[in-house]
Amino acid sequence: MTATAESVALARTAAAAAAEKLADDIIAFDVSDQLSIADIFLLCSAPNERQVDAIVDAVEEHLRRHGAKPVHREGERDKRWVLLDYVDVVVHVQHSEERAYYSLERLWRDCPLVELEADEPAAGVGS
Repeated sequence: MTATAESVALARTAAAAAAEKLADDIIAFDVSDQLSIADIFLLCSAPNERQVDAIVDAVEEHLRRHGAKPVHREGERDKRWVLLDYVDVVVHVQHSEERAYYSLERLWRDCPLVELEADEPAAGVGS
């Protein structure tokens, strides 16, 4: 099983929003074969809490425009690792130190990468 086209479009939109706010090391893994709870994990990082917050705000704003709202959020208080759960796509915005320490890339390295270079409209997201 692979990530759906809708999930890929949603992840690309989230990645573009993160890139607008200068997120570092944006990467997405297709975890659909490993997990039944999500299709894609999108990871990105920032060097400080203020930028983590700005990235989170931008991702939420862009995805809201496409009709997607997170069903769950974690980590907003400390702004060191914020998780936005859009069911099929889970966005992890991490402080650079947490990113290095937890090394989620190592955990999911066996999963295929999702190409993120295009910001495709997330048509039908949330419908």
